[in-house]
Order: sequence, then structure tokens, then C-alpha cells
Amino acid sequence: MEMERAKQQLHDVLKRAVDQGTSDIHYTVGLPPVYRIDGSVQPQTTYEPLTEEMMEATVRSILDDDKLAELHEAGETDLAYQIDGVGRFRVNAYSQKRRYSLALRNIPTDVPTIDQLGMGQAVKHLAEQRQGLVLVTGPTGSGKSTTLAAMIRHVNENYPKHIITLEDPIEYVHDHQRSIIHQREIEQDTTSFASGLRAALRQDPDIVLVGELRDLETIQIAITAAETGHLVFGTLHTTTAASTINRIIDVFPPSQQSQIRQQLAATIQGVIAQRLILRAGGGRVAATEILTHTPSISNLIRTEKVHQIQNILQTSRDKGMHTMEMHIQQLLSAGTIDYETAKPFLNEGGY
Repeated sequence: MEMERAKQQLHDVLKRAVDQGTSDIHYTVGLPPVYRIDGSVQPQTTYEPLTEEMMEATVRSILDDDKLAELHEAGETDLAYQIDGVGRFRVNAYSQKRRYSLALRNIPTDVPTIDQLGMGQAVKHLAEQRQGLVLVTGPTGSGKSTTLAAMIRHVNENYPKHIITLEDPIEYVHDHQRSIIHQREIEQDTTSFASGLRAALRQDPDIVLVGELRDLETIQIAITAAETGHLVFGTLHTTTAASTINRIIDVFPPSQQSQIRQQLAATIQGVIAQRLILRAGGGRVAATEILTHTPSISNLIRTEKVHQIQNILQTSRDKGMHTMEMHIQQLLSAGTIDYETAKPFLNEGGY
């Protein structure tokens, strides 16, 4: 009975969250449910603070036996949770101070278009490449998954491709349109990103999306896949195009780094580094730094001059490139954001 009551309240909390445009919902003992709206956390005082008993009943109402066992053994577990007629949520259940907590990310049901995200032709061009490596980067909560979903939608609506996604967990759900899309969830459909990516190369894909390039093995297979005629989309938690290139190279031992520079110089098609900034009047907008493949970019990677990439971005707008600062200044000029909101991001980048 307690589990059923807890589940009903959770569904009510999540429905209200979706109606209010909430990005994240937090459940923790001693507080009412907390919404993150436009980047700020806001306790929902219309609900009572959660007791330990209510928290445990909530967790048990949405986790199956395997996920509960993982939570007890590892201290955390990930899953996707769906409420018909309401939406899908990415859930992380974890323990803190020997109590359960939940963090739920609201995944909108409708996949946005690239135009709706305000990203334009350069991102469409990257989605349309025949082969190579395209990376979408930024901190947690910067909209990487949404950008990748929009790129997949663009391909799906316009090109007859076979797309395989490897996600942890599956967030946006895609229907087959002009493309065939197979979405595989880590631990449910395959054991890891590396094993799923290795298997994908035997599944006749045109495009492989890797939810996170989190280790050397996965990155190595992704680069090989990009070299052998596949288009690979992936994410990293880096904040600039140059730091993204360096992060990939630095994952490898020094003895392999020269070879990786050569491979990366040949395969990298683009980097989209992004941050979400509060929009004037409410909501958030993505500010981006975009790198696209050119001979000069390849040469800088090959010759260990990645620090000079920023100069290329500043002078190559005609090739679809720009720095984060350039895009933020454009958003300021258009009145999309205000200076006080933008200033921390400019300072963060050292501009």
C-alpha cells in the first residue's frame, strides 16, 4: 500500500514537473520534491518533506530486483522511467548518508529539430557527413543528448541510413522514418559502450552514436570505426574544441599519441562544444563553439599545435566555425541573453 501511494505521488510530481518545463527533479529525505527550472533549484512546498519510509517506498516502486541489487552493491544505478501520457525520465538512484535519493532528468517526448535548437546549417552539415568523427561536448546538463537527438532526427527525416545508438540509458526515442534506427541500452541490450560499439561494426551501420566516450578502449574503437567508413557521433565532458582534441590524445599512453594524432587529424569532422545560458524572458539557449574539418585544422592536430585552433575558429566563420565568445556576443547583440547572465561563461572561457 505504501509503495502504491509513493508511486502515485511520484507520478503527480513528475506530471507537474513536465507541465512547468522542469529539466530535473530531485527526491531527498527531509525536503519536498525539488524542481530545477531554468537552471535554478526550487523546492515544491505544496508537497510534504519526504520521510525515509516514503523515500524507500518510492525507490522500490520504480526499481526492479536487478536494479535494487545494483543500488545496494554499487551505491547507485541508472535507468529510464516512462509514464504513459506524461513523458520519459532518466533516473539515477543513489545512496547518501545511508539513505536513498533520486535524480530524475525530464526527457521531452518530442525530438527537437536542429532549427528549433537555433544551431543552423553548420550542425546540419556535420550530421550529413558520410564518415568520420563528430563530437558534442560540454558539462553535464549542457544539452548534449538533445543536440545529438536533433542530429539523428535530421538524418532520419532526410536520408536512407542505418543508425545504431548506444545509450546509458535510452533517452529520446526515435521512430523509423527514411532511416532504420536501432537503439541499444547499456546493461540491457549490451554490456558496455566498448562491446556495443565493437558489435555495431558487424551490424552494417552507416551511423553509430556512442552516448559517452568514457575510456581508452571505446575511444580507440570509435576512431577505428570513423576510419573504416562509418560516421560516429559521441560525447565528452570537455568545454572547448581544443580541449576536446587534447582530451582524446591524452587518454592514450605517450607511445601511441603520435599515431592517434594522425588518425584524429584524418577522421575528425567536427566538434560542437556547448553550454546552456538563461534566455532573456525565460528558458535557456545553447551557446556553442563549432569546429569543422579543414586542412588547416588537420595540420594543427598532426603537428601538435592544437593550442592554435582557437585562432582558426575566430577567422573561419565562412566554413561554419566560431568560438564560444563569438556566439555569446551574437546572442547578446540579438537580445537573446543579457550580459549579467553571459558574463560567467565569458569569464569561464578566459575571454
